Amino acid sequence: MLATFMIEVAFAFYVIWRYKMTNITRLVTAILVCLATFQAAEYMVCGGLGMQAGTWSRVGYSAISLLPPLGIHLTLAIAKKKNPLLLAAAYGSAAAFIAYYTVATGAISGQTCYANYAVFDVYAASSVPYALFYYGWLMMTVWLAVRYSRATKHQTRALRALALGYSAFLIPTSAINLIDPSTISGIPSIMCGFAVILAFILVGKVAPESISQKSPRQSLRLRMPF
Repeated sequence: MLATFMIEVAFAFYVIWRYKMTNITRLVTAILVCLATFQAAEYMVCGGLGMQAGTWSRVGYSAISLLPPLGIHLTLAIAKKKNPLLLAAAYGSAAAFIAYYTVATGAISGQTCYANYAVFDVYAASSVPYALFYYGWLMMTVWLAVRYSRATKHQTRALRALALGYSAFLIPTSAINLIDPSTISGIPSIMCGFAVILAFILVGKVAPESISQKSPRQSLRLRMPF
């Protein structure tokens, strides 16, 4: 958890240092910060620094709830498309769940740390709506990225890389849950563990391919083998 947090924070600082601030740069950085925030929260929940676990659980859920709408927003930004209603629906639903998990008493009642992941005890009635919200918007992100990559010659490689990045933590998590249904309760932790792959793809492929305004101060560029 701590190592993943450090990688994602380093990547966020790298993007800020390497590129000028654009809408795409801000969105890439925001995704990396959200991933790092969940890892930090998970580390704190599992005994880091003796902080209050309940508060960190809420911080973690708030961070990962922003990942689906940020993915959709980044896809639209790279493809140079506008869809305010879609963005409003994505961010609005994320805001509703963030408010619920942050304010509602009993929304997150506890947590258990295992060797490889953490399980957060959430109110049972909210688990299915949250899963539909989360998986639905993630799959929308992948579908939009693939669709726009085929429909336009603009930023095709960046959009394909983004689709691959989101698939890289969506598909393995689903496979693990099918193989071992007992891991379903640890979906947020397992998914964000695989999401470090998304971080590498964002910095190594999506950013270099999609951000045109590069800082003249540096020539360093991370390269990915695809």
